[in-house]
Amino acid sequence: MHEPDPYSTPPYGEPGPWAPAPPVQHPAATPAHGTATPPAPAPVPPPPGAVPDPAFADAPPPVAQGQHPGPTPAHGTAPVPHAPVPSATAGPHAPAPPPNASSVSPPRGPVPDPAFADAPPPVPRAGQGEHPRAAAPAYDTTPHAAAPATTAVPATPPSDPSPVTAPDPWAGPTASAPGAEPASDPWGRYDPWAAAAQYHDPADRVPGRRRRPAAKVLVGGALLIALVSGGIGGAVGAHLERNGGVGTVELPQAGPEAAERDPDSVAGIAARALPSVVTLHVSGSEAAGTGTGFVLDDRGHILTNNHVVEPAGSGGEITVTFNSGDTAEAEVVGRDSGYDLAVVKVKGVTGLTPMPLGNSENVHVGDPVVAIGAPFDLAGTVTSGIISAKERPITAGGEEGDASDVSYVDALQTDAPINPGNSGGPLLDARGRAIGINSAIRSADSGSAESDGGQAGSIGLGFAIPINQGKRVAEELINTGRATHPVIGITLDMNYTGDGARVSAKDSDGGPAVTTGGPGAKAGIKPGDVITAVDGQRVHSGEELIVKTRAHRPGDRLELTLERDGKETKVSLVLGSSGGD
Repeated sequence: MHEPDPYSTPPYGEPGPWAPAPPVQHPAATPAHGTATPPAPAPVPPPPGAVPDPAFADAPPPVAQGQHPGPTPAHGTAPVPHAPVPSATAGPHAPAPPPNASSVSPPRGPVPDPAFADAPPPVPRAGQGEHPRAAAPAYDTTPHAAAPATTAVPATPPSDPSPVTAPDPWAGPTASAPGAEPASDPWGRYDPWAAAAQYHDPADRVPGRRRRPAAKVLVGGALLIALVSGGIGGAVGAHLERNGGVGTVELPQAGPEAAERDPDSVAGIAARALPSVVTLHVSGSEAAGTGTGFVLDDRGHILTNNHVVEPAGSGGEITVTFNSGDTAEAEVVGRDSGYDLAVVKVKGVTGLTPMPLGNSENVHVGDPVVAIGAPFDLAGTVTSGIISAKERPITAGGEEGDASDVSYVDALQTDAPINPGNSGGPLLDARGRAIGINSAIRSADSGSAESDGGQAGSIGLGFAIPINQGKRVAEELINTGRATHPVIGITLDMNYTGDGARVSAKDSDGGPAVTTGGPGAKAGIKPGDVITAVDGQRVHSGEELIVKTRAHRPGDRLELTLERDGKETKVSLVLGSSGGD
């Protein structure tokens, strides 16, 4: 153990080697030998209930700030005795001062920090040579009655000539007499340079103080858990995204359903109609093409367009492919360019399913329709739409230049998609009955309707020959091989640009424009008359008059409205008949 600090360095901060350096001390002058040392001011007693820290028991008493250490007495000079100061709260356990003690007050000095009163005594280190001493009893903090104040009485000179010294609370431990109780003086054992035996949290020494580090630990732990969880979640998510999840992917799917459909739905209509629809592949010496047709009866008659079979001519080949995939050779029974209709017949085929025929007179604008065909050789294609208009006068053909191949149709207009290859296919009503024969489309790059044998696509303007007209022509072609055309017996001026159809002055051969003895001549029609209506329906051109006329059968009666010399008149006639080509 090192020598006591002669400057009584007061503690700055908590005990230990980390305490700051002591301030500069100025020792007082030493008196001459034989001079008595004046008494020091009385020290301030510790506060009630305070227990000095045993760890500081070895320290010398500190010197109050601003004081200088007292002079050292000369050799042989007896030290001035100091009377012990009784504690203000002394109880029955407090040691009583010796009877011969002097009333001189102990020297004043700083009081040890009561905050360290509970600290255990330091553990002596090996090699310090510290003498064993008894454990200092703790101060009794039990409340006691206040002791009466006493007045210091001059001590009676002792019989013993040796000086008697009062117990000094700041002095170090002394050897106890044999059989005597060891002195209890923890205040005199303070050593600022000794290592602390154990660090105590101030929160453990001061009651009521909250332990803030615990809250910080909880907050830090929560943040650490959140960071770790976020990192793990991100890693797992990235793995699942790269590898497409965990395990095999199985997507939800509807279970099996009944194959039946509503008979009036598009699927129901198509299911019933497809067995009656065929695809025709035609090849001739100069051209080839693909079209569609449908079965008329169980004898193998199939109805299609004239422009579909025309490439075959008189020596070409026609191959019919059924919906089942079976094929058969076919031959032309009859065809008519004016109606753009033709009938072919397959050989050696049985078990055919005829297409049921409807009535085009019962059709109304807005009725739903279904079109079936082989656009661009895609057999069995089904499209749907509505009837956009009725009695739409259209002309198609005219490639020959002499108008001999022009067809005049009072057509049904539909927005069901019709494309090249649909020609000759059926246009069905909501009950799956044929109400028309798909024949022409209006393309974006042409100013008039044309047969869909070209390469133009659908723009929602498709035209079909009414089934009533198709039925009559098909029957004539099957029965006679030729179709008859209803005629008025007049020649029209096709260059007339006015409103209506004007009767020409002469025919193409220079003969009369009104056939002698024909239906027109009998009704009183003359060259130059302008026909403006048929059965009350306006006509605006010669083509429209032909279309309206061919919509009837030979022998039907018509009422015509004429304009002659600025006057309007009406005539009635019975349609005649002419042989078709």
